[in-house]
Amino acid sequence: MRLTKQTNYAVRMLMYAAANKDHLSRIPEIARSYGVSELFLFKILQPLTKAGLVETVRGRNGGIRLGRPADKITLFDVVKVTEDSFAMAECFEDDGDSDCPLIDSCGLNSALRKALNAFFDVLAGYTIDDLVKTRPQINFLLGIDEFGKGPSAPRPVVPLSAS
Repeated sequence: MRLTKQTNYAVRMLMYAAANKDHLSRIPEIARSYGVSELFLFKILQPLTKAGLVETVRGRNGGIRLGRPADKITLFDVVKVTEDSFAMAECFEDDGDSDCPLIDSCGLNSALRKALNAFFDVLAGYTIDDLVKTRPQINFLLGIDEFGKGPSAPRPVVPLSAS
C-alpha cells in the first residue's frame, strides 16, 4: 500500500501549523518550506477544512491553524480524509466487477482486511503532536523562527524524504 502525495502533504501541512501554533500559517510559506505548489496545498486544504482538522482565517492577515489541538489529530484522521480508496485487492472494491468465484469466502480477503485494520490501528496511535515533538529542530527546518514571530526568511526546502 502506498499513500498519495495528497496525504503526505496534508500531514506536512498540519505539522507546519502545529509547529507554528501561536500564529496563523500561510499557504505560500508552507509551500516554500516544502518546495511544493501553492495550488496543490489549496486543493488539500479543502478536505482538511471540511473535516475540521484545519480552520481558515480570511483576510489580509489570514491563514490557517489547526482545527483542534495537535494531540487530538491522529494520522488516521488525516488518511481517512485524504485517501480515496483502501482497496488492497480487486475483491475489496465495491463495484461488483470481480470475477473471482471465492469472493464471499476467500481467506485472502480476510487476511488483507486484518492487515488493513492493523495499519489503521497504528495510524490511530500517532498524532500530529507526536510527529512535531520528535523533531526538536522542526521550526528551524521549516523556516519558522524560534522566537514565535512566524515564518522567517529564507526558508530551507525540506525534501520529501526528510519526513
